[in-house]
Amino acid sequence: MRLLLTADTHIPTRARSLPGQLLDAVEDADVVLHAGDWVDTDTLDLLERRAARLIAVHGNNDGPALRARLPLVAEAELDGLRFTVVHETGPARGREQRCAARFPETDVLVFGHSHIPWDSRSGRLRLLNPGSPTDRRRQPFASYLTAQLTGGRLTDVRLHPLPRRS
Repeated sequence: MRLLLTADTHIPTRARSLPGQLLDAVEDADVVLHAGDWVDTDTLDLLERRAARLIAVHGNNDGPALRARLPLVAEAELDGLRFTVVHETGPARGREQRCAARFPETDVLVFGHSHIPWDSRSGRLRLLNPGSPTDRRRQPFASYLTAQLTGGRLTDVRLHPLPRRS
């Protein structure tokens, strides 16, 4: 199973549209996980149309229309692994222990908010933040993640840098 992880798309405040490379990856994925801060409903509509399956939450920058359509926390079992998607996890310091305590049944936690790619573990919990495909903030590049899920194992987790917008 091919996974695509993204967050913090911030359309139209940080970009007019999603990068073509990301949209191509959406088409190739079996499941897309979006960890919030969409800002507009058009981007949600676009991913709902293009993704084979979309698991998504709202973020702190998402208004009432998005909050009405998306939960604060989304959970799904994929190929025997329990995934949880949230927007915010608090400060980086102590994140692993805090999230392991908050989500004791979760195998993979996908989160956003910081725009900073993250891949760490706390016991069996794996924490993944794909960064942002539209707003790199203090990072050298905008980004998203892909991964493979086979036989109940998450493998081939890859960070994809995106070219700077002109």
